[in-house]
Amino acid sequence: MRPFFIVFFTLYGLINIYFYIKLRSIITFSIKSKLLLISFLALMIFAPAIIRYTERQGFEAFAISWSWIGYLWMAFIVLFLFFGLIMDFIRTLFFIFSRLYKKELFIFFNSKKYKKISFFLPLFMSIFLVIYGYFEAQNIKIERVVIKSDKIIKNIKIAQISDVHIGLLIREKRVKAIVDKINEIKPDILVSTGDLVDGQIDKLDTIAEILKVLAPPQGKYAITGNHEFYAGLKQSLAFIEKSGFIVLRNEGIYLENLNLSIVGVDDPESKRFGYSDISESELLKKFKNTSFILLLKHRPIIDLNSQGLFDLQLSGHTHKGQLFPFSIITAFYYAKQAGCIKNSDNCYLYISRGTGTWGPPVRIFAKPEITIIEIVKD
Repeated sequence: MRPFFIVFFTLYGLINIYFYIKLRSIITFSIKSKLLLISFLALMIFAPAIIRYTERQGFEAFAISWSWIGYLWMAFIVLFLFFGLIMDFIRTLFFIFSRLYKKELFIFFNSKKYKKISFFLPLFMSIFLVIYGYFEAQNIKIERVVIKSDKIIKNIKIAQISDVHIGLLIREKRVKAIVDKINEIKPDILVSTGDLVDGQIDKLDTIAEILKVLAPPQGKYAITGNHEFYAGLKQSLAFIEKSGFIVLRNEGIYLENLNLSIVGVDDPESKRFGYSDISESELLKKFKNTSFILLLKHRPIIDLNSQGLFDLQLSGHTHKGQLFPFSIITAFYYAKQAGCIKNSDNCYLYISRGTGTWGPPVRIFAKPEITIIEIVKD
């Protein structure tokens, strides 16, 4: 993880320096004010590290407070960079245009007035979107998918949650809201497709009890995501099992009364933590019969060797970018970030936008969701 942290803090530091340079271009600070500003920005840059350290030392209340400050600032500063660069790009275009056509169009874009506009417009737009994104993150949407199959004995209703990230910011109130929505839907089966937990996940017994209330008649099943390994696999599994889930780690279960097989695989991060890898296709072949095969896999990647060996894969991980403009970046890696990927007949991969948030408690143009998959007898 060391190279990741070096890259992360370098880039995040540069983003904060960009904000400092923009602010300095319109305001002249005294030495005292300058030192206060630099100190604040330094604290914000290293806030994620401060949060994790204090959490590990048992200062949970302090870590929660810093999480709200540090991660809301992270959302703001990323948005400020995005809008600030747009303003800089416009200024550069007019500079090139004025040089090519020998016009004095660049005078305004090099003026103090434009510098103020290019700071305050991104500032207010970023603040507005952070506020909007905070409320969007609270608005859990129910998404419905209907799959037709002649393999099942009777119609099945499955509720999927993914990427809840229970930890410092996703607490009892948010989990209770998720549980209440699922109870209203009354699914036959509940599945969690990874990243149910986040961080140290200490002192979460009350949240486990809230989740344990969910008791669909055909059971609750969960798989690991990458954050189960980051949080510590042993305590992650203990929390998930205490919440009433059966954890499927490179294994499956056959529900005879439904003619449904549910197969779950570990997140690829398991290999980096020294856990044995298995062949996904070989695992699926063990269940290849006349049953409907549901594959739970955290990352929305189709293994070419597994094609034709399952009927539906449920995944998450992408958050649909969670925070614009990250959705633009993640779109380069994932051809589809959310929703169904279909073949000629049916959806064969459904990607959840996620039910919670990671890092900033903000979602912009990526509402959280609980997915209801109805497998209907054809």
